[in-house]
Amino acid sequence: MGKKITINPVTRLEGHGKIDIFLNDNGDVEDAYFQVTELRGFERFCIGRPAEEMPRIVPNICGVCPTPHNMASTKALDYIYGVAPTPTAKLVRRLQYNANFIEDHYIHFFFLAAPDFVVGPDANPAERNILGVINKVGLDIGKKVIDIRKRTRDIIKLIASKPAHPEGGLPGGVPRGITEEERREIRKTADMSVDFALFAMQLFKDAVLKNKAYLDLILSDAYNLKTYYMGLVDDDKRMNFYEGRLRIVDPSGNEVANFHPNDYTDYIGEWVEPWTYIRLTHLKKIGWKGLIEGDDTSLYRVGPLARYNVVDGMATPLAQKEYEEMVKTLGKPAHHTLAFHWARLIEALQAAENLQVIANDPLLTSKDIRNMNFQFTGKGIGCVEACRGVLIHHYETDDRGLINKVNLIVATQHNAAPIALSVKKAAQGFIKGGEVKEGMLNMAEMAFRAYDPCLGCATHTLPGKMPLEINIRDRSGAIIQTISRGI
Repeated sequence: MGKKITINPVTRLEGHGKIDIFLNDNGDVEDAYFQVTELRGFERFCIGRPAEEMPRIVPNICGVCPTPHNMASTKALDYIYGVAPTPTAKLVRRLQYNANFIEDHYIHFFFLAAPDFVVGPDANPAERNILGVINKVGLDIGKKVIDIRKRTRDIIKLIASKPAHPEGGLPGGVPRGITEEERREIRKTADMSVDFALFAMQLFKDAVLKNKAYLDLILSDAYNLKTYYMGLVDDDKRMNFYEGRLRIVDPSGNEVANFHPNDYTDYIGEWVEPWTYIRLTHLKKIGWKGLIEGDDTSLYRVGPLARYNVVDGMATPLAQKEYEEMVKTLGKPAHHTLAFHWARLIEALQAAENLQVIANDPLLTSKDIRNMNFQFTGKGIGCVEACRGVLIHHYETDDRGLINKVNLIVATQHNAAPIALSVKKAAQGFIKGGEVKEGMLNMAEMAFRAYDPCLGCATHTLPGKMPLEINIRDRSGAIIQTISRGI
């Protein structure tokens, strides 16, 4: 069996990692690991910085999802300074945050996920990309994707100076308000976003759900993983991206916890394995059970599919209608990993509807944008739903307000162990008898691509470049194939 194939790096994700697949004597997959080979360092080099600098520093962790880091950090500052944002400041923050959900979800769906469904998982790799998607759906659609992302990113820029690395985090408020003239343009963007969200949903239904082969793929055992789920919910257990309580349901959908994010250390355990730089998480009250699925697991998932599983419904009418259709098709809880994509589009629709509601709120243009009645506490925990899942920023300071403790738990950390299991199941489903073809490998990649993992957020490279390799081993540990794509 001593053949060697190189695919380096694994494609269409943010960052780099490594997958080891172990084969038994028959050439079938016995085990697989998703390894992160980048070194994480942000928690260390933030020590000693003034707390108020954190919302400016942490968006530089990643250029793909900087707004969630900016917002979680800002909310942590609210607690450190013992102050709640004004109603108008909260509206402006939510405006920025929902705009981020729209532009981020579409970059994943159209640029990273759609090549597998619109172009095809077995298509020529040269065509399995965004250009192949545009070729299938038409240039006008490509232009619409770019326009919607530009307009929503312009909202982020309006509030926080720039969309790539926003700087708008102030305890108790926001740095600038919204004018009536700006409101009119925001309304226009909100209406366009709803129309585009409905189009994107219909495209998914036509290209994926009406294609029996794709629907069978979504429902297959290769992409089914039974875990717990965690996500933010409002008081009515509806989906909320900006705030709420963390709700956990078990693999049967039963609620097992519902707690304030400030109490996260009572429920979330962090675990270190020697084969990866990323810290793994598990349910603390169950304890670390290893990389297993099913009723005995202590692993949970976050992100669009998890949010779908923990909520009782969506917060807006059009998104609720689509949610009900997904429930009718997949049931609840849904353990289908590829269903992350469907849930992601429903969330983009809710975010667009949220933009409409916020854009029409009379308080949006009030000048009361900051509460400065500070009561310094020295500790703050900020939690939001990043596009990829629950994001927690935990800071503590000395009496001068200098950071002396930082703990960041990002979505890809929550999902790291389930991603490893998902890759293993997909590999077991498609690699048989030692036969390894490019299309099979792409279908194994689809297992982790559904999570939209961001290894730039979860880990940080020193000095800045790490290739991704897949090593396929026999049961003695000897490498029989190395799959790599050179950078």
